[in-house]
Amino acid sequence: MVCLVIKSGGAAALPEWKALFARLMPSLAVRDWNDPAVDPAHVDYALVWKPEPGRLAKMVNLKAILSAAVGVDHITCDPDWPKTVPLIRMGGELPAQQMEDYVLWAVFSILRDAPLWRTGQEEKVWTRQTGAARTSADMKVGVMGLGSLGAPVATRLVRAGFQVSGWARHARTLEGVTCYAGTKGLNRFLQGCDTLVCLLPETPETKGIVTYDVLAQLRKPAGLINVGRGPLVVEADLLRALNDKTLHTAVLDVFEQEPLPASSPLWAHPRVLITPHVAAEASRASRAEYVAQVIRALEQGQDVPLRYDPARGY
Repeated sequence: MVCLVIKSGGAAALPEWKALFARLMPSLAVRDWNDPAVDPAHVDYALVWKPEPGRLAKMVNLKAILSAAVGVDHITCDPDWPKTVPLIRMGGELPAQQMEDYVLWAVFSILRDAPLWRTGQEEKVWTRQTGAARTSADMKVGVMGLGSLGAPVATRLVRAGFQVSGWARHARTLEGVTCYAGTKGLNRFLQGCDTLVCLLPETPETKGIVTYDVLAQLRKPAGLINVGRGPLVVEADLLRALNDKTLHTAVLDVFEQEPLPASSPLWAHPRVLITPHVAAEASRASRAEYVAQVIRALEQGQDVPLRYDPARGY
């Protein structure tokens, strides 16, 4: 019998995981990550979130590691994770749909200057914007990262009526999206958009990629939406850009340190909207369905998408 160990949601979540997999894949033996009766040598698959360093390496017959989230840095930060074992990022339709909805909300919040209304409500002041409000047709949105989440987000923004461009390390083509690629295309991409949506994975090349100089190239009024990874944005540069009005508004869902410390000046900044890393939170049901699909494919010797490539870092 194929064995799957799970470290996601703690022991309290195991009954739900078991019930889901009993329906989706009855032949699968589902065990808790910390079950002392489980022999690590008999584990075929591991579905994990922030596994303790060294634990995966003891599972010497692993066929695949499945991340409980879209990102995998919570696994690859372990120096001993078994790099010869396929590492699969979380996928399925729900995370992409959630990310599309979140980014659409964030872009409209910047478009209509929602932080101004929030501050007015907190201060009980009837605050109204001066001048004519922009419409979606006036706004140029740039999506930085055109992968499994960035591409559907860019397409959704096009359908919503925005002018959309995209940037990736390698050339991409998306209907309705002006695409740029590589180092040579980055400046042209930045100078052509006023709101930057950061959806890059965290790699050595992307860490700290959003600097003051990057934000300064955006058209005014400039906005930033970070739903990729916290370390992609240099926080000191972000604050500098907000304070000197180089950047008008920021919507932030991810941070270098999470939870965001109470001492962070971002909490109280009038031009910042903060959410607690919730842009794409797939349900256990949707994740179980995706994991079952992946395991079935691997058991049949098929290739699966969203496999982590160490050479690319994502």
